[in-house]
Amino acid sequence: MCKICQGHTREDIATIKRTEALALNQLRLVVSSPSFYWKSSQIFEETHCAFEMSCSLSQLASCGGSAGWSRRLLLRKAREKWNHFFMGDHFEKGQHALLNEGEENEMELFGYRTQGCRKTLCLAGSIFSFGILPLVFYWRPAWHVWANCVPCSLQEADVVLLRTTDEFHTYSWKKVMWIYLSSLNSTFGVTPDHPLITDEEDIINRVIRKPDLKVRCIKVQKIRYVWNNLEGQFQKIGSLEDWLSSAKIHLKFGSGLTREEQEIRRLICGPNTIDVEITPIWKLLIKEVLNPFYIFQLFSVCLWFSEDYKEYAFAIIIMSIMSIALTVYDLREQSVKLHHLVESHNSITVSVCGRRAGVQELESRFLVPGDLLILTGNKVQMPCDAILIDGSCVVDEGMLTGESIPVTKTPLPKMESSMPWKTQSEADYKRHVLFCGTEVIQAKGACSGTVRAVVLQTGFNTAKGDLVRSILYPKPMNFKLYRDAIRFLLCLVGTATIGMIYTLCVYVLSGEPPEEVVKKALDVITIAVPPALPAALTTGIIYAQKRLKKRGIFCISPQRINVCGQLNLVCFDKTGTLTRDGLDLWGAVPCDRSGFQEVHSFVSGRSLPWGPLCAAMASCHSLILLDGTIQGDPLDLKMFEATTWEMAVSGDDFHIKGVPAHAMVVKPCKTASQVPVEGIAILHLFPFSSALQRMTVIVQEMGGDRLAFMKGAPERVASFCQPETGKRIDL
Repeated sequence: MCKICQGHTREDIATIKRTEALALNQLRLVVSSPSFYWKSSQIFEETHCAFEMSCSLSQLASCGGSAGWSRRLLLRKAREKWNHFFMGDHFEKGQHALLNEGEENEMELFGYRTQGCRKTLCLAGSIFSFGILPLVFYWRPAWHVWANCVPCSLQEADVVLLRTTDEFHTYSWKKVMWIYLSSLNSTFGVTPDHPLITDEEDIINRVIRKPDLKVRCIKVQKIRYVWNNLEGQFQKIGSLEDWLSSAKIHLKFGSGLTREEQEIRRLICGPNTIDVEITPIWKLLIKEVLNPFYIFQLFSVCLWFSEDYKEYAFAIIIMSIMSIALTVYDLREQSVKLHHLVESHNSITVSVCGRRAGVQELESRFLVPGDLLILTGNKVQMPCDAILIDGSCVVDEGMLTGESIPVTKTPLPKMESSMPWKTQSEADYKRHVLFCGTEVIQAKGACSGTVRAVVLQTGFNTAKGDLVRSILYPKPMNFKLYRDAIRFLLCLVGTATIGMIYTLCVYVLSGEPPEEVVKKALDVITIAVPPALPAALTTGIIYAQKRLKKRGIFCISPQRINVCGQLNLVCFDKTGTLTRDGLDLWGAVPCDRSGFQEVHSFVSGRSLPWGPLCAAMASCHSLILLDGTIQGDPLDLKMFEATTWEMAVSGDDFHIKGVPAHAMVVKPCKTASQVPVEGIAILHLFPFSSALQRMTVIVQEMGGDRLAFMKGAPERVASFCQPETGKRIDL
């Protein structure tokens, strides 16, 4: 059964099919009507009503998440019909595709080929319109493509038109570029029958066009997409394939890449850099001046000067210059700050292990997906996303999560399974990933070996790169305030149109000269739509930014400041944000087979008696010892401190059977009494996982047994217990 049908009854499926037919029939009715171009705006409104009806009738919300599949299928079919009729040409198979399907930044992709005659006509139109046509093309990128190009398959396209699939349907266009592998001939003899290129299991080789050895690509929002010749679509490059299993990763990349593989991947994937260029002032100035509001201001000022209305015109000019200058200055300052923020990322030296070259020092900009990193020492900044395959690491992910609590990363287990490595385990795959921008504060090899990690993603594909891209390309706003503002402006335009028609009639009937009639009619528009509106809004936002900055509040999207005035409720994710950072442990309630025992209060100063609870509190945690200071989760830290035990790292002279050197060891303090063990060595740690709702440690008592301790959600821990070994206790 397909994904759409899973979880539905036969009646639900029949309802979906009937509603789909109704929605598509609505499209046919609108398109086939004589007034299609006047009714085109009704298409999505009418089909949207049909989609909403299908969701409510079939009660998709309770069908295990399959509502999204049904809705996406209907929307996609409606979108194909829209493209088929409205965009002026019939988009056949291969001319239209989806980019980043199912992701937040999903886009539609249309193939176009530039035509010389169309380009010549557009050039002539630009000259004869005195630059108005290029200005219109700047505001409407889709019109530029439709005017200069003709539709074609994506495989033959030299220009692609992109449209976001969200409610805004924002258009943009990109030129198709070529990457030539012939430039590698000087490094090593690359030919179409080279073993590295003939192996088409890897996506890197599937994108190389043979025999001319070149790759088609586009760059969208700092991400490079290459044309997959086998699948016939553009795919994101710069990361390892998701289908790889853990066994495949260990086998293929566990020994590193050869120099030839590195060179090919480096050329196709691009450098491992997060480059944020400082935008030149002239570019910022042109972009701001070409805003439709400022073009309207220019038109208004020229009209007023022709009517000898100079005072107000000069006032508008001064206000506009100040507004543009403040905006350009603010944008330039933000660009410089962001550039300096990510600049250090591109100048990190790392150790890379090659398959034949061995370990060598390399600048991080030369890293490629599949490289084998050797992590040595502490305080290492990660220049890329990497999968940990050997050893363990303690990482500070504060840059990504805002939490300064160290996180323990474990190696990806080598499992004999063909399942993708991200889904082969119940636990979250992120526990094996070292993210770009985070700091490895402690790296510990297994059995005195090295800590190794395979590069997963580079450049803007990384977690840090995605964060920077969200700043560079913020989501469009669709707040009610701006919708109401646009409606208000449309009402003003409508009023101005009525006034202009009335003025034309009055002045024509009174016999005024034609030039005076035109001036007075256009003057009505400049009065109804205030030209000073954009300058006033910009000045208000800049002033609000300055006030917020004095209080240490920074805003990456200044346009959202206006919306903050409508807020009446702010929600925080935890009480620690509003209270204080820290916890105090009051007591514990031990239990045995007979039930709960008396409460042991730590406030009294008495140490916890020896037992399984004491051993678990002392050893079952993810705390680390860094520069003589115990660090980790505040709750784990308070629980460990309550035991009054001490933590240390075993030295090279530490010899206990089954316990590796440099293992974490917890020992009772000298004042502790009646503790039958000298200490507990932590052999292996399984960090807490929100998916598993538990954490586990395997420990070795010095001079005692090997044990396992687990803590987590009560119902999860209870599921591992044998019911016959204890009495049921109702909490």
